[in-house]
Amino acid sequence: MNTTLTIAINKTAKSKLQDTNFDDLKFGQTISDHMFVADYVNGAWGDFRIEPYAPLQLNPANATLHYGQSVFEGMKAYKNDAGETLLFRADANQKRLNESAKRMCIPEVPEEIFMDGLMKLLEIDSAWIPNKPGCSLYIRPFVFATDDYLGIRPSEKYKFIIFTCPVGNYYSKPVSVKVECKYTRAAEGGTGFAKAAGNYAGSLYPALLAQKDGFDQLLWTDGKSHQHIEESGTMNVMFMINDTLITAPTTTGTILKGITRDSVLTLAKEMGIKVEERFLRVAELEDALRNNTLKEAFGTGTAATIAHIAKIHVNGNDYILPEKDDTAFSNRVLKTLDDIKYGKIADTHGWIIKL
Repeated sequence: MNTTLTIAINKTAKSKLQDTNFDDLKFGQTISDHMFVADYVNGAWGDFRIEPYAPLQLNPANATLHYGQSVFEGMKAYKNDAGETLLFRADANQKRLNESAKRMCIPEVPEEIFMDGLMKLLEIDSAWIPNKPGCSLYIRPFVFATDDYLGIRPSEKYKFIIFTCPVGNYYSKPVSVKVECKYTRAAEGGTGFAKAAGNYAGSLYPALLAQKDGFDQLLWTDGKSHQHIEESGTMNVMFMINDTLITAPTTTGTILKGITRDSVLTLAKEMGIKVEERFLRVAELEDALRNNTLKEAFGTGTAATIAHIAKIHVNGNDYILPEKDDTAFSNRVLKTLDDIKYGKIADTHGWIIKL
């Protein structure tokens, strides 16, 4: 992909690559050599540059530190058998970043800046993309306010940064989840659909309580009645009841419009799976667990791709789901997604950008 943006390049004097153990990648802990940076000043984005990944210098009065004006995205790049770099659905991430930015009063990042900055960064740090099965390069674009001002108003200056991390699997085993019927992640009219930093901060305490009880994640319920399943921690969530795949709709503004979610639903329909985008009632979920009509439950997201759910706790009871073999829909769709991402089968959806 050709880039047209003028980007200043300042490469690191010493790469960390040779000191990185690609056989022991812990998610989000190993950062690649460089980052793309742009600044929003006087109503326009400018000063486009790639520079060594390094700490930022912030004023203690920085607006984001006090008022949380920050949004982010997550996507992945892969290597195919020919050593080419494949980027999965980055255009969708760019559009979603701007949907989040609009809700948080942050100026949108034009497609040219987002994509050209990303392409140049991946070109420079292409050696950081793992070529092992199950591994990839996680990409984190984010925007945050940079005004140094203790007043509650939208900032007038912002910084857009992209950095990358070579990663392995987010979850090493199927997860156990608890249906959360007290705390609320999002409410209609709020910011639940946005990838805003504050959404995640507010979810940490209930998740910590669940982890102390031995659960990996929560199944969040709606903020009004706590009677309908919405999503799960870092993921959208799907349930196969009998022969029907059920997942919450994204029309209420309380649920993230997951790109992996959309990809799974697209592939499910092509596989002939009956799909219902509707809210699953907690009582309906519990009935399906009791009657063994819940065949599969799994989360979908960029980090995890497909995260199988092995145990669900609801209304004081634990329900164990059976292990899944290769014929299970979740495993079939995971294989298809991986085959597309690693270039093993044809991409018929226009999801892959090849560098």
